Amino acid sequence: MSKQDHKEQSSSDTESSQTTDAEESQPPEPSLDVVFDVLRNRRRRLVMKALEERDGSTTLSDLAEHIGGIENDKPPQALNAQERKRVYVGLYQCHLPKMDDADAIEFDKNRGTVERGEMGDRYHEYLQRDVDAKSGWPIYYGGVSAVAAVSYATVVILAGPQPIVAMGALVLIGALAAYHWSSSSE
Repeated sequence: MSKQDHKEQSSSDTESSQTTDAEESQPPEPSLDVVFDVLRNRRRRLVMKALEERDGSTTLSDLAEHIGGIENDKPPQALNAQERKRVYVGLYQCHLPKMDDADAIEFDKNRGTVERGEMGDRYHEYLQRDVDAKSGWPIYYGGVSAVAAVSYATVVILAGPQPIVAMGALVLIGALAAYHWSSSSE
């Protein structure tokens, strides 16, 4: 091997080790499937929100009381032992290990601590997304309802009353428009 070949080999080894070091320091982003799998469960979403409210760190006991209070619609202090235990066990055995594996949180079983994970920001991107209040869907449904109402009124004037099915369709479209409008304005 010539000196030039040795230098090129040495240079490529250095570049690959730098790339490997950079890759090792930054864990890969979770796929959308993993993110959605973690966030599809209400308890896991509540864990993420609770960590945000507590500056990224809490204990399993506090988390179980907080989530138990939400699920049972009562203050955490009012939970009985069975309600608290049910949430605690579910978090300990199922939800927190799954979230830890997905890097959403860091769960230390021995200490009972829960902290925001390396990829916590990635998960919070999806928790913070709200339906755009300026969405065009309510206007679209409202327009469709208005056109349907005018068309139906014209038919009734020209040909007389029509079956109830047409009126039911109009009510359904109006209800969809009202639903989307009210949920986008909240």
